Amino acid sequence: MLYHDIAFAVGAALLVWGGVSDIMGAIGLLRFKNFYLRLHAATVSSIGGAVYPLIGVALIAFSATYLGPLRYLLAGISATTAGVLLLIVPAGSHALARAAYRSGLGPEPAVCDHLRGRRRR
Repeated sequence: MLYHDIAFAVGAALLVWGGVSDIMGAIGLLRFKNFYLRLHAATVSSIGGAVYPLIGVALIAFSATYLGPLRYLLAGISATTAGVLLLIVPAGSHALARAAYRSGLGPEPAVCDHLRGRRRR
């Protein structure tokens, strides 16, 4: 069927994109200078390196007719995990950035810091 071939091709492309995103995030973690930039690279690689491949696995599992009814379970679990990660990863990185800022680790080349005036001591 044509739909299964398209789903498989898109799923494989998402798997490759996830690997590329993980490599770019690892390079960003090594090359960036301060905590906030490294946190950004970790968040991007977490979303791109985990969510996209999980969606790709869901598409590939959906297109794999040889799995029988098990393919719906595998696709559902992969899509659910991707959705949970889409909610948890940005919230976790925001919590880390807020804790770092409140502990006194401000951004080094700060052009504009709107939180400095609102900060309680």
